Amino acid sequence: MKRREFVAFGAGASALAMTETLRAAPLDDTNLMGRPVANGLPLQAPASGKIKVAIAIADGATVIDFAGPWEVFQDVMVPSRGDDHSEQMPFELFTVAATAEPIRATAGLHIIPDHTVDNAPQPDLVVVPALRGSPALHEWLAAVAPETDVTMSVCTGAFQLARAGLLDGQIATTHHDFYDAFGRQFPKIQLERGLRFVENERISTAGGLTSGIDLSLRVVERYFGRPVAQKTADYMEYTSQGWKV
Repeated sequence: MKRREFVAFGAGASALAMTETLRAAPLDDTNLMGRPVANGLPLQAPASGKIKVAIAIADGATVIDFAGPWEVFQDVMVPSRGDDHSEQMPFELFTVAATAEPIRATAGLHIIPDHTVDNAPQPDLVVVPALRGSPALHEWLAAVAPETDVTMSVCTGAFQLARAGLLDGQIATTHHDFYDAFGRQFPKIQLERGLRFVENERISTAGGLTSGIDLSLRVVERYFGRPVAQKTADYMEYTSQGWKV
């Protein structure tokens, strides 16, 4: 089974459901860079202190799905927040897993979680990459999401948000290989195809892989404005304009 098929359906998926993912929709190159759906309002950053970002991890987590957003948030610098370097860097990042056991991300990357779902602090932001989901992860997402500013998925992480009940009645997207499977499994969710990301007020979903960087820059813009987000992109030497709406 391909890596993406594995992480999309997670633990407990039936053999039939896994087989269905082999019928992947072809990539429509003319549509992949469609304008995002942006329904999020500006976010109020705290005057001081950290914005806590929880990165969900589990076996099979796609590295760029979580490393891209991690890099964005760690690189944000807002000089007006204070004279101390720590004060100017507003985001605090940590990983969260179902248990404290080390996990293996794609290509064997070995990660020791910072927290488990039982002891993680309440986050302000949550990032869910493509990974092998679990009931413990879904319960944690359902519990913390109502108190977050943004809970976002990247790639087939949207399947995990859907299984946690966070996307019913909302609009969403996922990796282009999984549009049909997502639509079949979650008919209560309005699936948008061919977009870098789709944004609701609190729940957002990015397409695949690098689109998580775009959505993260958009979150930075919602907190601190476009100049700060652009400065972050420039620092990263990231030239995509897909985050701008």
